[in-house]
Amino acid sequence: MTMVMDDVVARESRYVLQTYKRNPVTLVRGSGVRLYDADGKEYFDLLSGIGVASLGHAHPGLARAVAEQAQTLIHTSNLFYHPYQGQVAERLSQLSGLPRTFVCNSGTEANEACLKFARRYWYSKGEPRAEFVALDESFHGRTFGSLSVTSDPHYREPFEPLLPTVKFVATNDPASLLAAVTTSTAAIIAEPILGEGGIKPLTPAFAAAIQEASARTGALYIADEVQSGMGRTGQPFHFAALGLKPDLVAVGKALGGGVPVGAALIGEKVADAIKYGDHGTTYGGNLLACRAALCVLQELTEGGLMAQVARVGAHFEARLRQIAAAHPIVREVRGKGLMWGLDLAQPKQPIVAAGLERGVIVNLTADTVVRLLPPLVITEAEADEALGRLDAALGALGAA
Repeated sequence: MTMVMDDVVARESRYVLQTYKRNPVTLVRGSGVRLYDADGKEYFDLLSGIGVASLGHAHPGLARAVAEQAQTLIHTSNLFYHPYQGQVAERLSQLSGLPRTFVCNSGTEANEACLKFARRYWYSKGEPRAEFVALDESFHGRTFGSLSVTSDPHYREPFEPLLPTVKFVATNDPASLLAAVTTSTAAIIAEPILGEGGIKPLTPAFAAAIQEASARTGALYIADEVQSGMGRTGQPFHFAALGLKPDLVAVGKALGGGVPVGAALIGEKVADAIKYGDHGTTYGGNLLACRAALCVLQELTEGGLMAQVARVGAHFEARLRQIAAAHPIVREVRGKGLMWGLDLAQPKQPIVAAGLERGVIVNLTADTVVRLLPPLVITEAEADEALGRLDAALGALGAA
């Protein structure tokens, strides 16, 4: 361990609130899909800051846009217009089909806004529905509202009581969902592909049940696309692949390529119910965040990035299935595009350390699932080299 690492750990141990179990690595530089630690060791980044670094690290266009904006004007507040927030909203509307956008700072804030807007919609109709239906294995954030629709007791119990009006149903169980959603339900909230829950795509039958329940009861549908959206599955949002028609969509993570920004996308009937002062944010949608988001959106729409994700994603999947076939410890491969999970036969936290030792960054979620969210700019050759290192790490576990 270098002196740099020792100093960083000592200072954090003394001054930083201990809410994170960090890996013993100090990352200081990045380029594309690679990261470098304080000793100069190279790592392939197959996590991209938990799905954030969509354009990779030190992307020239993003760095240029952020630097230029920082030297011009960073923030004015939402008391005034600026040139970029409307452009971000326009592009998101074109990609999603939803006409309105509320720009905030993170995916959690986007989910919180969606929950509030759903309640506001029913209040405006003179039918103040309070109930939400969410999924087992779901994760939507750590604020009180978003935590209330997050199922894991590990996250919930220390902070209860949370919102009392939430029902949880089994993921991909259409009958359970249809029984739970009633005319008291304000909204159903579900990720098209569960992220923290273990990279679990919704089945077509379950997606159809969401649509059926919504049509029967009037309940809104909130699509949490914080992990699965912004091109990660090879299209702008994964809800379209399932035939889902959300009333609200939450995005974050990849939207700013590393600059904190999120957004709630709002359908027309919900947008019509929102009034001045119903929601707000000090930082959300400032010039710096919007310039970053515009850079990412331009790469998605004009830079050919989604086509690359579809192409490289197919290659990535094929290589993962080869790796799974070679390692009995892998019991299932799940995902789409560049959002993948390897479900292991038993909890294997050492896979993260084994990967770091071999120069590849992954993480473990839902106890047994190796989560892979590489930068969207990764090439086939880079994927081969990175997954070769993961292959070696899995082999080391199998031999242990």
